[in-house]
Amino acid sequence: MSNTGNGDTKAQCLPRNGLVKIPGPTNGLGSASITKGTPAVKNRLCQPPSVPSILSQAFPKHPEHVNPTGSGMDWHLALDEKILNRLFSYFSACEKCVLAQVCKTWRRVLYQPRFWVGLAPVLHAKELYNILPTGEKEFVSLQGFAVRGFDSFCLVGVSDLDICEFIDNYPLSKKGVKSVSLKRSTITDAGLEVMLEQMQGVTRLELSGCNDFTEAGLWSSLHGRITSLSVSDCINVADDAVAAISQLLPNLGELNLQAYHVTDTALAYFTAKQGRATHTLRLHSCWEITNHGVVNVVHSLPNLTVLSLSGCSKVTDDGVELVAENLRRLRGLDLSWCPRLTDTALEYIACDLHKLEELVLDRCVRITDTGLSYLSTMSSLRSLYLRWCCQVQDFGLKHVLGMKSLRLLSLAGCPLLTTTGLSGLVQLQDLEELELTNCPGATPELFKYFSQHLPRCVVIE
Repeated sequence: MSNTGNGDTKAQCLPRNGLVKIPGPTNGLGSASITKGTPAVKNRLCQPPSVPSILSQAFPKHPEHVNPTGSGMDWHLALDEKILNRLFSYFSACEKCVLAQVCKTWRRVLYQPRFWVGLAPVLHAKELYNILPTGEKEFVSLQGFAVRGFDSFCLVGVSDLDICEFIDNYPLSKKGVKSVSLKRSTITDAGLEVMLEQMQGVTRLELSGCNDFTEAGLWSSLHGRITSLSVSDCINVADDAVAAISQLLPNLGELNLQAYHVTDTALAYFTAKQGRATHTLRLHSCWEITNHGVVNVVHSLPNLTVLSLSGCSKVTDDGVELVAENLRRLRGLDLSWCPRLTDTALEYIACDLHKLEELVLDRCVRITDTGLSYLSTMSSLRSLYLRWCCQVQDFGLKHVLGMKSLRLLSLAGCPLLTTTGLSGLVQLQDLEELELTNCPGATPELFKYFSQHLPRCVVIE
């Protein structure tokens, strides 16, 4: 990461690790699932660091040194801030970083906060310091980030000291930062407490691969203002962590939890406080959760619109029946990597979840064509994921052809589907994305056929 100040030095580009896109307001569909999403829908923000060709061909390299007569008159347009404000909105985040280095005018226009809404810089610990000639370390200037009004940051590999330095050096840290993500960091209970006490604007918090804080740290640091919390791959997190979350965060709207040691007991801690506010619950690889835990969820959190039980391998059809009967508002349901589920679970879903728009069934290896026949009656379903459902055959696809509301279909890794069966998908003329990765029946001829008959659909090979 380069250093920039308030002067006329070259504009700072975002860290080489780029940006991450911050999820927008939750609309009922999950955006954080580790099993969802196909390559085409993942927003790749970082592009090769070069000025876009549309500009490099049209204008000279150094606009501020061009004679404003003759051919140089083009630069009156190139420096017109009204035109630039509209033009720059068409470029990606990393392209904007490069364009901001062309001249002072472009930088002034591009450094408006509106061009960076919904993005978070990714800062690695080693990028936070400059080494002085004396060998001492100096914390880098974050003024360039402040000018652009970044209110979200992803900090990777940082320590308690690094976080304190960040708070002291980022002008908006105390009340202007709304979202913080800590990945593979060595933050301790004390550091977590100081961070949330000092950064009083934080409402979204993510802790991923942070193994030095304990459940006691959550009890001492969590604030009621937090509305979104994600905890994953943190080895000290177990049932007591959920107890802290349920008692200290009455306004929690979204909880993402990946913890191998969490049991049904943890889900019993949810109360009516969370029931009013919590709309999204994602449990990933919580191996000890059973149908008893599902009972606690559906009774305590009746307003859920998004539920993930991905990797909760002990959940059976009876657990899905509880979900379908009690969570009628669900719009997104992730049951991937639940090997005990059968076609009966899909019958429960089709009968009761009439508002469901997204269903993830990746690696549900006991799902057959019969299950797809149940789903064919769901008129609201827009996204269906059947990755590596090894018993789905061409006959099952005939049921899918009746699901005219589908916009996204993933059949990646389904070994029994043939070219003949897949070719029938051209009947889904409103399909926007089709994933056929590792699908033996997907041949080059088939992809050519799709390009001709599904011209508006992105087909993932």
